[in-house]
Amino acid sequence: MEKTVVLITGCSSGIGLGLAVRLASDASRRFKVYATMRNLAKKERLLECVRGCHASTLEILQLDVTDPLSLAAAAQQVQEQRVDVLVCNAGVGLMGPLETCSYQAMKTIFDVNVFGTIGTIQAFLPGMKRRKAGKIIISSSVGALQGIPFNAVYCASKFAVEGLCESLAVILQQFNVHVTLIECGPVNTSFLANLQRTDAEGSALQGLDPQTRALYSQYLQHCQSLFRDVAQDTEEVLQVFLEAICAPCPPLRSFTTQFFMPLTRLKLTSPDGSEYVRAMHKFVFSAGEAQGDRA
Repeated sequence: MEKTVVLITGCSSGIGLGLAVRLASDASRRFKVYATMRNLAKKERLLECVRGCHASTLEILQLDVTDPLSLAAAAQQVQEQRVDVLVCNAGVGLMGPLETCSYQAMKTIFDVNVFGTIGTIQAFLPGMKRRKAGKIIISSSVGALQGIPFNAVYCASKFAVEGLCESLAVILQQFNVHVTLIECGPVNTSFLANLQRTDAEGSALQGLDPQTRALYSQYLQHCQSLFRDVAQDTEEVLQVFLEAICAPCPPLRSFTTQFFMPLTRLKLTSPDGSEYVRAMHKFVFSAGEAQGDRA
């Protein structure tokens, strides 16, 4: 039986690494996985995880989603000359008060999260349209559906990808190509540790007003408690990706958690946004305000 060819970006860690391992280790050998990463020096962890897998189920390629030449070179190295399932997983984060975000940091976020995703889809979409078959799966985020305090630039980039994919989905149903956004909440990966963030005690905050500094400190505490209390294990999230890969007609959006649904629904039930803004403020800052009141 012909294998399903899957190309995944951002496989050096986290969801990308986990998904590559799960598919390459499939007992029925249904998948041929092209696991890609920007820096091949980081491939050892992936190789360790797939040790013992059949050699025909995995190849590791260098791919920088921000470099058109790198994208073209990776596409040429796909031996089957087709990709059945494209998983756009490469992404970066940026956290901090907007006033502290440098132009270069913000540009990097959009280069990777938005233009990197667009470029990757552009590289493989023509073949899917010619074959009238394919799936494009995007690692998305609750931050693509709701504005999160001190994540303004990251959320802006993920909102852009939502618009991109929703627009594409309308057209691509004519070609039997399915677009699916996997809306993840907090996940126990290295993403939080690796994202660019403004240090709560650093010099970048010194020029800010005291109220913003205090709010940022509260947000960091909220973020720590959120990851401690509700973050999902990678395996739980991978199951949602696997369902999208194996489903004949996967939906436009699949959610890995229902935890944030009440906030998401507020954007529909109160279209002017005022209820959402109040609810998100309460969700993030009420504990800190309560402590301040008691003090």
